[in-house]
Amino acid sequence: MRTPTCHGRVITTLVGCTALVLAATGTAQAASHPDLGRQTLAAHDGWASEGTGTTGGSAADADHVFTVTTWDEFRAALTAAAGAPSVIKVKGTIDATSQGCASFEAPGYDFDQYLADYDPAVWGLDAPLTGEQEELRAASADNQKLGIMAFVPADTTIVGVGRDAGIRGASLQIKGVENVIVRNLTIEAPLDCFPAWDPTDGETGAWNSEYDAVVVYGSRHVWVDHNTLTDGRYPDSTLPSYFGEIYQQHDGLLDIVRGADLVTASWNVLADHDKTLMIGNSDSAGADDRDKLRVTLHHNHFDGVVERAPRVRFGKVDAYNNHFTVTAGQKYGYSFGIGIESRLVAEKNSFTLPASVQAGTILKKWKEAPLTASGNYVNGAATDLVAVHNAQYPAEQLASGAGWTPELRTKVNDPRALPGLVGRNAGAGNLC
Repeated sequence: MRTPTCHGRVITTLVGCTALVLAATGTAQAASHPDLGRQTLAAHDGWASEGTGTTGGSAADADHVFTVTTWDEFRAALTAAAGAPSVIKVKGTIDATSQGCASFEAPGYDFDQYLADYDPAVWGLDAPLTGEQEELRAASADNQKLGIMAFVPADTTIVGVGRDAGIRGASLQIKGVENVIVRNLTIEAPLDCFPAWDPTDGETGAWNSEYDAVVVYGSRHVWVDHNTLTDGRYPDSTLPSYFGEIYQQHDGLLDIVRGADLVTASWNVLADHDKTLMIGNSDSAGADDRDKLRVTLHHNHFDGVVERAPRVRFGKVDAYNNHFTVTAGQKYGYSFGIGIESRLVAEKNSFTLPASVQAGTILKKWKEAPLTASGNYVNGAATDLVAVHNAQYPAEQLASGAGWTPELRTKVNDPRALPGLVGRNAGAGNLC
């Protein structure tokens, strides 16, 4: 609760999500709270504020404001939203997979038979899978794709109502559109019911999954703000192993790919996930991605994630004032991945690392590309991330100097304040 302050004869306070006005008599009267569905991205708040800015569905008329409580209602609202500015308010938690994986199974698909048919001791590791059970697995996967993908139209705001709004098991597709806002939602990553076994992937084969929680694909002017994205009920630690490999059922939390541009992701929590945030999904996609993939990441909390926070190809990415927490004993690869033709600026971020993780691991070199990394703090101490990386990995030297200076920033905080500031205020439920 915010401490009441006196303004003449009126004291204003917030209780949960309800604004109260206390008059001189002490009588409490409800005051209007700002409608999140009508809010727009502030000027100069990252790349998504460039040019025309990002307004989402803030101009929606009464016929294009929808409140949904089920997955079917949500998808129906997305259909009805097409063609006009719209606001979709999610109340409570909606679940795209409430009927379970069995509801997507093609007739005749039998996972036990699948395992028996494609056991490396039977099938080997040299040939791609063929045969009835692989065809039925693929058909089942197609059924799931149709069931859990939701395509967001242009000029739309999707916003959670209150502190407990969320979406489970879905893949939000912001594809080929402009001007979208997603705020105040707890989004549990979809669980791929039918991962594909690829015996030729690596020396021992691997399970490969699909479905990112949120995908920005070829879209412009997108603002993703105050959400919590996580594996939720199904962290990787709970997943089984088959053929000696983890039965991977997760892909990314937030991917920004294929010519996407002018994106701001702010005040989100991205937690307990492996391949977290990818900006540019292929080294061969330069024709689509070159001079695009301009993304701002600020005041996000990357908590217990393994890698890709983010991994960057091609784009001019401004990552400032984010907080990264790595816990003792967790799997950890790196935070910032430096990919082909990327121009990452990573400034005034904070990192909390256990003693087992060296600061040089924060950066990962995938391809030759310069970056700017300044004003960052690790465990409360100012740290030159490029210098400590180059000292730790002498054969993988990184070059300093991204060659551009971000201008679209609002307030920049002292990185030493970020563990508390971001820890308290990032994520769903903190906009009230």
